[in-house]
Amino acid sequence: MKKLIRIATGLIVAHLAGAAMAQQDSSAASTDDSKLYWQLSPYTLHFSPSEEHRNVYMIGVERMHASGKLDGFTVFTNSFGQPSVFIYPWGKIYHGIWGIEPLSFKWTAGLLYGYVDPYENKVPLNHKGFSPGAIIALAYEFKPGWSAQVDMLGTAGLMFQLNLPFR
Repeated sequence: MKKLIRIATGLIVAHLAGAAMAQQDSSAASTDDSKLYWQLSPYTLHFSPSEEHRNVYMIGVERMHASGKLDGFTVFTNSFGQPSVFIYPWGKIYHGIWGIEPLSFKWTAGLLYGYVDPYENKVPLNHKGFSPGAIIALAYEFKPGWSAQVDMLGTAGLMFQLNLPFR
């Protein structure tokens, strides 16, 4: 039941934040052709599995600007079942890498919160649950606006996610 409540809360927060991100004044709307995407992740592969590890569930909202700049946030349960947040005001997407048009490379950087006692040492530079975060990813667009993505989570593992247009 707790998992269901966390997921429902995450969906509500993501929806409200997405709506807030979508609201722009008319002057910004005319110069910025940004698009919003839902991010969903049902599975994370740990490189060194442990009995302490729990399923990781993530939902988020990402904004992609026409210039390729990325920003957004995710809410998730970390590998130890703790509610966590990653807010990233910095990021970039590079389309058509290696000459493959639907393949993209992405990087994001920001602030991570959620790795608290007794797991505060599982992420570098953690202070009272807050730490810097950075993720690199490969995404493949299989339908306009829809993509599958693999995120590299440092030396810990890979997160598999689906990106969907926000409507």
